[in-house]
Amino acid sequence: MKMIEVEHLWKEYRIPHEKRNTAFEVLVGLLDTKKGYEEFTALKDINFSVEKGEWLGVIGPNGSGKSTLLKIIANTIRPTKGRVTVNGRITSFLELGVGFHPDLTALENIRLYGTIMDFSDDAIEERVDGILDFAGLKPFADTKLKNFSSGMIVRLAFSTAIQTDPEILLLDEVLAVGDMDFQQKCFSVFERYRQEDKTVVFVTHDMIAVKRFCDRALLLNHGEQVAFGEIEEVIDEYVYGVGPEAAVQESVPVVEGANAVEPSVVEDVEVTERWGNKRVEITDVKFIDKFGNERTTFMSGDLMKIRLLYYAPELVKDPIFGVAIYKVDGLECFGTNTELKNTPVESVDGVGHIDLIIEKIPMIEGKFLVTVAVHSNDNIPYDWLDKKHSFIVARSGRDIGLFDIPCKWKSDKT
Repeated sequence: MKMIEVEHLWKEYRIPHEKRNTAFEVLVGLLDTKKGYEEFTALKDINFSVEKGEWLGVIGPNGSGKSTLLKIIANTIRPTKGRVTVNGRITSFLELGVGFHPDLTALENIRLYGTIMDFSDDAIEERVDGILDFAGLKPFADTKLKNFSSGMIVRLAFSTAIQTDPEILLLDEVLAVGDMDFQQKCFSVFERYRQEDKTVVFVTHDMIAVKRFCDRALLLNHGEQVAFGEIEEVIDEYVYGVGPEAAVQESVPVVEGANAVEPSVVEDVEVTERWGNKRVEITDVKFIDKFGNERTTFMSGDLMKIRLLYYAPELVKDPIFGVAIYKVDGLECFGTNTELKNTPVESVDGVGHIDLIIEKIPMIEGKFLVTVAVHSNDNIPYDWLDKKHSFIVARSGRDIGLFDIPCKWKSDKT
């Protein structure tokens, strides 16, 4: 059964030009043949459906139309064109404290929300304690919302929304606010909702949560539907496929914990050193993703090729190519060469390249420096570039540490 069906949905806004205040400005405006507004298209011909019990993850860059889409499904704004069909009771968590009044207490806001959702007084009172307990706000039940922090308001709003027992839940960036304890409570609710066959549309930038909870995903970019379908395929399209606005940008992510480093440490370590007789010269180093595109930021667990481009002015026999990977603090993580991997290169002459293929990037997250080299079989360096190049690994799971070591748990109780 289709709980939500979106057909050829468009949403356009008119953005007015500067307001005319004087009679002269109004007169000039009347004589002006130009429009007094700019047209902005927030959503362009969106089409998808969500089945009963299905979780749909909606992803995309900021400004892609995700929140607008949820507001149309929730019927808080109307589409310009197209149709949205909803079969079931909807509860939405769209904006911070939307529907709450700052001059009312937490308890009064809960009762107001329940009334809006058409609950009886008895049904509301039955849920009050659960809402306040979940939000951790029992001591503040009689405190006005204007005295709450943003985190407290989020906890109250989410707790109230989930206690209404919806058939369809719309969530917009619920994980972007709140502390770790609140997020874990959210995950517990998500697990229960999956077991209860609830239908959820989930807007988020957290790809880990999308993989964990969602059945399908919808990717938006500049209001257009880029992809819709299998989770891995849509996330790959987002991470690697929507051009310069892809989720994995060529920039350093926020890295915390054991892999965090101060900028000054990076600057001290990342000093280029190069030596060798240049009988074979490494002319460039490229990092290639699983789609054949060049980039410097990758998801943990994905394929990466480190491509060494070289030039040999004359024939050189039996060169040995090598790569070493370091943390930015100088700790060597891994090193190998063509001799160690029993992949001999008989000779090189002129221009060519050689790839080191890492099938699954084992590092969990962080910035890593790369040393590349080519030398003779008696260790005479032809070209050695020490820590000149670097790449970034973005977290794709919830494990901690430096490496994602393949492992599994097995209990004698199972």
